[in-house]
Amino acid sequence: MALVLNQEQTMLQDSARSYVSENAPPAALRKLRDARDTDGISRPLWAGFADMGFTGLLVPEADGGLGLGFVEAGIVLEEIGRNLTASPFWATSGVAAGTLARWGGADQRERYLGRIAAGEITAALAVDETARHRPERIQASLRADGDGYVLNGAKVFVVDGHIADLLLVAARLEADAGEGDVVLALVEAGTPGVRTERTIMLDAHNAAGVSFDNVRLEGAAIVGGPAAGAQACVGALDIGRALASAELLGVAAEAFDRTLAYIKERRQFDRIIGEFQALQHRAANLYTELELSRAMVMTALQTLDTDPVDAAQAVCAAKAHVGRSAAMAVQEAVQMHGGMGMTDEFDIGLYMKRAQSLQMLLGDRGFQLERFARLRGF
Repeated sequence: MALVLNQEQTMLQDSARSYVSENAPPAALRKLRDARDTDGISRPLWAGFADMGFTGLLVPEADGGLGLGFVEAGIVLEEIGRNLTASPFWATSGVAAGTLARWGGADQRERYLGRIAAGEITAALAVDETARHRPERIQASLRADGDGYVLNGAKVFVVDGHIADLLLVAARLEADAGEGDVVLALVEAGTPGVRTERTIMLDAHNAAGVSFDNVRLEGAAIVGGPAAGAQACVGALDIGRALASAELLGVAAEAFDRTLAYIKERRQFDRIIGEFQALQHRAANLYTELELSRAMVMTALQTLDTDPVDAAQAVCAAKAHVGRSAAMAVQEAVQMHGGMGMTDEFDIGLYMKRAQSLQMLLGDRGFQLERFARLRGF
């Protein structure tokens, strides 16, 4: 696989870079934060994403979308990361659209995919129940009841869960003997028994705590159905990890670019500080780390497009490496900017906070390395 963008993907990158930087730069995030906006996102911006076709990238043409792939979705997410854009793109147009397009039944696809592509609804992925990502310890239960199911449990750190019209909820499908598989259940936000409480995150983005109290669902609520539900759940998590890696790469790349521009103009001791060899070595080392991360993220996204069953190792490797590179990028950015790098008036601190949040999303570096080792048979 060629680890570079083709002509059409480059055109999409140019379009996304121009649109997002002009309409949703870091200043827009600050405005939402300082105004204590109840949504935490810009509805006009989301409508603009739909007009640009971004919301339907992963939706098949037959369902009203563009029918493109995860590489293209990753391109948009990298620009979102570069600009710290507060948007439900990752969960809605990435995870939900990608999961339903691949594993959703005919009724699920007809009900939701066209509306996602049109920007009419948003979605959220509800997985974690504790402070750390532990999908193997999920306690939320999905119990068969007549011709449907009953869902009980609670979730934390549901990204953009407070504005979601549709929730993809990871729950353990109760079996007759012992614990059952973890599957994804589709739950509409207005369903009786669903309670949502917004959480404002340190990085000025949004998440929510969501509880489910005897929530009754129809029989077709499981993505992939009971037979393939576990596979769909694992696949959805890998989609989320790969796309989060793309956004994290954007955060890291922008932090590096801003730092490089700064050391080329900042003067100290009558010299531009970029002339000091120590800073040159640190910048060169960071550049190589980011380029390796870019190649690994591209590999993960391409593998999701071409061979999703075997994509797990590439996804784990990408998220682990870009997590380390991003941490290095924002730390170097703060240090090279000096004391003002940590002031709120300067954007670098926002990039550091966002990098940490994304690094934890669906499993930090330690989680990814351990999973990679197990997948390799260790």
